[in-house]
Formats: sequence, structure tokens, C-alpha cells
Amino acid sequence: MAACAAPTKKVDYSAFKASKPRSIVVLPPLNKSLEVGATYGMLSQVTVPLAEAGYYVLPVTLVNETFQQNGLTVASDIHDVPVAKLRDIFSADAALYITITQYGTKYMVFDSVSIVAANARLVDLRSGQTLWTGYASASSNEGNNNGGSLVGMLMTAVVKQIINSSTDRSYGIAGTTSFRLLSAQPGGILYGPRSPSYGTD
Repeated sequence: MAACAAPTKKVDYSAFKASKPRSIVVLPPLNKSLEVGATYGMLSQVTVPLAEAGYYVLPVTLVNETFQQNGLTVASDIHDVPVAKLRDIFSADAALYITITQYGTKYMVFDSVSIVAANARLVDLRSGQTLWTGYASASSNEGNNNGGSLVGMLMTAVVKQIINSSTDRSYGIAGTTSFRLLSAQPGGILYGPRSPSYGTD
């Protein structure tokens, strides 16, 4: 599941650089997949790449508990909260909105593959301006060579389906997707003020 080389997209960072966010509140991801556990499978993985990029990330359990105490338990309702209200409650500089577009394992005749894909939007809580948008995906079949005999492919498919059905294989894939989506890299978010690389990008 190593990162694949992809063409670097052209990104306008002028608003991001002018905003200089130091702290980020991560909202529970919107789940557009059919997998019930996708929201928390993804949410549990996103703070590490953001922290490693140099940002203070509000603890997701505290944020989630705050929303629940205020009667907000559905991600779509949380995403509709005005940015000024989020700023008042959490005192963060920016909010990260994530939408999961794929999460789970697809079973096919000769194979099964776990895929997690998501897009994200970083919004300035002072102005409501979008600072950055991104998309990333990861798959359990990256780098696999599916050549071989028919019997061998069938046996491999059976073993993978047993493993995938007894464990949440997508959880690990979500970690890879999170790092691809939220690590400071060309086309990704900029380094934050707690990074020694701050201001070099």
C-alpha cells in the first residue's frame, strides 16, 4: 500500500498562506459509502497526519462529545453548523470537512478488494473561506500482481474473503488514505507552525 506517484495538481495557496491556521477542528466525516462504520473508521485516523504536518488538532473525542451534548449526532447536521458558531465553540482557526466516497470491501469472483476514498475541505473559521481541497484513495490491491493459474486465483480470493469478512480490512486502508489526503506534500496541505518545515512550502 505504498503511495503511488501521481501528477501534482496546481493549487492556489494564497488564501491558505494569508490565513496561517494554527489549530484545526476535524468534523465527523460525511459517509457516502454503504459501510456503517466508515465515519469513525476514518475519523480515528486523521489527526496523526495533521499533527505531523505541524497543526494543533483538537481531540476528536472531545469534539464529538461536545456535538453530542448539544444534540448533534449526525455528520450532515454537524457540517451545516455555521463557521462562526464552530469558531465560538472550539476557538479553532480552521475546520476540516471530510466526505467518504468509498469505504469497504468489494467481493468479486476471483478477488476481493478493500477501497477507501475521501475528499476534504479546509475552511477558515474566521472568514468562512475555503483554504484547501483534496482527494485521496487507497486500495488493498495496490501493487498486487493478479497473474497465475485459475485455481490459484480462486484460492487467493477465498482466503482474502475470509480475512476481510472476519476483520475490518478497510480500517487500515483508511489510515493510508488519511496520510495521502492530509500529509504536507505537493498539492496537499501546507506545513503548520509546529513543523520545522513551516514556511518552506
